[in-house]
Amino acid sequence: MKKAVVVGALGVMGRYIVDKLAARPDWEVIGLSRRKGEDRERVRYVPVDVLKPWAPDFGDATHVFYAAFQASAGKAADYASNIAPNRDMLVNAVSAIERVSPNLERVVLITGTKYYGTHLGPYKTPARESDPRHAGANYYFDQIDWLTEFQKGKRWTWTDLRPQTLCGFAPGTAMSILPVIAVYAAIMKELGRPMAWPGKPGTGRTIYQVTDSGHFASAALWAATDARCANQAYNITNGDYFRWLDIWPRLAAVFGMEAGEPSPLNLTEFMADKAPLWDAIVSKHGLKPYRFDEVVAWPFGDYVFNTTWDVMSNLTKSRQHGFHDVVDSEEMFVDLLTRFREARIVP
Repeated sequence: MKKAVVVGALGVMGRYIVDKLAARPDWEVIGLSRRKGEDRERVRYVPVDVLKPWAPDFGDATHVFYAAFQASAGKAADYASNIAPNRDMLVNAVSAIERVSPNLERVVLITGTKYYGTHLGPYKTPARESDPRHAGANYYFDQIDWLTEFQKGKRWTWTDLRPQTLCGFAPGTAMSILPVIAVYAAIMKELGRPMAWPGKPGTGRTIYQVTDSGHFASAALWAATDARCANQAYNITNGDYFRWLDIWPRLAAVFGMEAGEPSPLNLTEFMADKAPLWDAIVSKHGLKPYRFDEVVAWPFGDYVFNTTWDVMSNLTKSRQHGFHDVVDSEEMFVDLLTRFREARIVP
């Protein structure tokens, strides 16, 4: 029996990792998050704020999956500069768990393609794990530097996974592009407008990639248990590329809408006064009572939809080391957006 501690267990990454491990008979899971999740067989949730030093009430973890993230105020493109809390949460979580876990085998750290500067402007693509770091601050650098130094001379190892724009069904988790698309569609439909592509001119024609959260959970399990992954970094995406304008009409069709012509729109500004409209939509259609600010993060939408350069990761290394799963991104979007409708998160 292996025992995993998933830090950030209720987020768009963590909850999928919990579910992946819980479905296997040889794993026990401790989920850490600020909110208390619902315990079930072989899964126990522990509410904790890892921004502060703490003492675990459990021991003998064999694996740690670190999926926590502290956003900063303002533009999503600036989140990587939010160094202190994101470094401190990792330090507090891993050092505390290690103290009570003499059988620790591996720590899986989840960073991302901001490691290459995807948030700053054009960069070398497809990005390889061996590419040099971009100039300037990035809390991913601080995290991996601390973890690398902390691990030296110890029996356990680490793995760094770098996904791009994680996509999952995680109601109540705003940091995902899926609720951005779904709630944007609901608002525009209520206003009698088409579901127009909101990015700046040219953005919908650049190459983009995403990572399905279920697919990522499979990669995390591989990274935690394959000997080849010890002290290595891997890009993890769906394995395909797309252009937003090519798939946008099909995404609009999920909501029975026309895409219309692209219409640049600053979502953060446009949606600033739409909370009352959202509340009316929730009441009108009998939706789950999520607040506007807890269901979607508009700065994240502006960040993703206004990327004017190609975003591409090279997956050769992960394939050479044993992870071969792929996901059709267009089908993933259709399936997940349909699920948001069926679950009554959006009409």
